[in-house]
Amino acid sequence: MTELAAVKAALKTQAVETPSWAYGNSGTRFKVFAQQGVPRDPREKLADAAQVHAVTGVAPTVALHIPWDKVDDYAALAKYAEDLGLRLGAINSNTFQDDDYKLGSICHADPAVRRKALDHLLECVDIMDATGSTDLKLWFADGTNYPGQDDIRERQDRLAEGLAEVYGRLGDGQRLLLEYKFFEPAFYATDVPDWGTAYAHCLKLGEKAQVVVDTGHHAPGTNIEFIVATLLREGKLGGFDFNSRFYADDDLMVGAADPFQLFRIMYEVVRGGGYGPDVAFMLDQCHNIEPKIPAIIRSVMNVQEATAKALLVDREALAVAQREGDVLEANAVLMDAYNTDVRPLLAEVRGEMGLDADPMGAYRRSGWAAKIVEERVGGQQAGWGA
Repeated sequence: MTELAAVKAALKTQAVETPSWAYGNSGTRFKVFAQQGVPRDPREKLADAAQVHAVTGVAPTVALHIPWDKVDDYAALAKYAEDLGLRLGAINSNTFQDDDYKLGSICHADPAVRRKALDHLLECVDIMDATGSTDLKLWFADGTNYPGQDDIRERQDRLAEGLAEVYGRLGDGQRLLLEYKFFEPAFYATDVPDWGTAYAHCLKLGEKAQVVVDTGHHAPGTNIEFIVATLLREGKLGGFDFNSRFYADDDLMVGAADPFQLFRIMYEVVRGGGYGPDVAFMLDQCHNIEPKIPAIIRSVMNVQEATAKALLVDREALAVAQREGDVLEANAVLMDAYNTDVRPLLAEVRGEMGLDADPMGAYRRSGWAAKIVEERVGGQQAGWGA
């Protein structure tokens, strides 16, 4: 197989998971902006996700968020997804939108609140059993706003105890993915603020626990690709939540703020052996002012373009330059790949997959946007409150 053929083959195997909540209404801390045609229930979210997969060919799974996507029959929901050519992906817990969690959830000082949070997490594992999902994704808003508000070490003890109980409930082929965030909503001390804290907990839990890297959850200037390389080296990178940030947790389309960073991350993924089923490539975005489905299509395409460039890096030439200490040549090898216009290559790949070369154009021509505006009238639109 030629080098180009190998790159094409790798691109055809790519899978990017889209989040159910990205199809619903969202906004800022000040206002949620409603759009016409937004889904009103999980099935309509899946119907929109099927449009993304239909035009990209690489978005076969959809992450659920509980209780936002709560239904009476999860097996039936999984069957509905299958009928649409999709599968249900990661199950995301929610321990941040209940009044009881004002001072934390599984790190809370009150055992009753911790029990309530843990029961929810165990419910999420039950849902995994019903849907066939393999990943439980945990993000905790837990933390403190003021020095002395709570005991920092005790909160870590409570976190470890709670995670251990959830970990013990996992079945064969299931794993726990722990996400970190350095601030917000806690401003003084977040209980899982960085990759090191997440890694330490996952290491203690065992092989089924891995770290999730949300690309928007870092301080300015953080070398995210170093984190990715290190977690891959340790066998502890479970997946990504792809989005972009300018200032904080902006949840913009991935690659929008810094496409070069996305390329650098994807290069480390490819170089470190993380390009495959063991590392989940998920989007975690809120499309506040742009149309939902086209924004998600664009995000998937941005991941594809960064991946294609990463796959085109001449790793042999790069290794030679690195061994010889040729700083400029090593950098040039990376930049040559990054500056390659991979859109014609991806158009070829899509054609070979039986897809339209232009996913955005294919979606516009499908008529789906007008169809859902006309049909989705009445009822309660999906979204999160702010």
